[in-house]
Amino acid sequence: MSASRGQPPESEGDVNLSAHRRAWLDEHIDPNTRQILDEDERYFLRQSLSTPCMNVLEACDGIYLQDTQGRRYMDFHGNSVHQVGFGHPRVIEAITEQMRTLSFCTRRYTNSVAVELAKKLVEITPGDLSKVLFAPGGTSAVGLALKLARMATGRHKTISMWDSFHGASLDAISIGGAAGFRRNAGPLLPGAEHVPYPYAGHCLFGCGGECNTRCADYVEFILRNEGDIAAVIAEPTRSAAIFPPADYWRKVREACDRYGALLIFDEIPHALGRTGRMFAYEHDGVDPDILVLGKGLGGGVFPFAAVVAGGEFDVAPDAALGHYTHEKNPVACAAALATLQVIEEEGLLERSSTLGAHALGRLREMAERHDVIGEVRGRGLLMGVELVEPGDASEPANDLADRVMYAALTKGLSFKVAMGNVLSLAPPLTITQDELDHALDIVDECLREAVE
Repeated sequence: MSASRGQPPESEGDVNLSAHRRAWLDEHIDPNTRQILDEDERYFLRQSLSTPCMNVLEACDGIYLQDTQGRRYMDFHGNSVHQVGFGHPRVIEAITEQMRTLSFCTRRYTNSVAVELAKKLVEITPGDLSKVLFAPGGTSAVGLALKLARMATGRHKTISMWDSFHGASLDAISIGGAAGFRRNAGPLLPGAEHVPYPYAGHCLFGCGGECNTRCADYVEFILRNEGDIAAVIAEPTRSAAIFPPADYWRKVREACDRYGALLIFDEIPHALGRTGRMFAYEHDGVDPDILVLGKGLGGGVFPFAAVVAGGEFDVAPDAALGHYTHEKNPVACAAALATLQVIEEEGLLERSSTLGAHALGRLREMAERHDVIGEVRGRGLLMGVELVEPGDASEPANDLADRVMYAALTKGLSFKVAMGNVLSLAPPLTITQDELDHALDIVDECLREAVE
């Protein structure tokens, strides 16, 4: 049996079993909820990050979750699916209407809503991306992108980042870098090279407090010396609100072009307005060859993902890249199309940018008052508050972050802790400023109480 039932601190997922969680459960869970939790543990296979569950939900609406005891929580986690909130009326209406006519599309056929969605994705993606494939989830889409890169280049090797997450299947964890998913999994894909993610705060190249892109030089070193890399696959932004300098991606893009490798951006969690622009890579002025989307694309309702690629990579008409049963699911496509329309017509990109700047200002003001805040980072409505031990800014305050998270949950705010000590704050883009300020008041109050 594993020595630890929680996720290692270096992961972007938060631990699922700790003293603070047990204390929260003992204080806040009633016997009826406990019975459901016990039944859940009885019938589901246990796995880190997902079990044991800490509560039972019965409703979700807008920015809120509601548990079986009637308590409501502002959801600043949402598994990154809630860009337009939960149960958005236009998404629900689109799903309902589609179910009344064409609820499933048999393979070998297409349907107008799938074609309309593919056209829309091509229209809104910067660069020369002009071909689309759909998949039932982000992990499947990542696998599809890897297969496409192999067929387009005739190579199989990849470069990806340590600590990254691209899904939980064997091919996805091969290129992923999260230890909790790779440990004890056995042989993984050959040729999966890994490099450190560019983050000045924990740099392995001696950059100090400001990134000098030596890590980009290392990517080029591998491309040059291996000579047969099919693709570099990376998250342009990380869920712990880590944003590499724009020059990093420019150098990686140029190196890929020099050595014939494709650049794949995995934007499954962060596209569709999370960072204040439709796609996170727009902040860096660098276009990928292949873009992977998912999570929020299903409107917070359907599991749905997409791969958008350059037209020159349409090279496999005689091969099955995805061939998924629900590839052109018209109901999922209707949900995705409605989601994109909501983002555009309700001005959610502008809202994310404006409210994100407001929140970042408030968090920086908190940092001046709380010496346990080592760093505040944010872009749009993706924010990270890195906690450190009092008097030692070099020591991550993992236990403190855990305490703050459960204290906030008690006050009606749900978020996750990433990398062990980063309060990861990612609300729906539909949030109001009053709701956002209330959530930040809770964070402020919990930080003050945790160190008293």
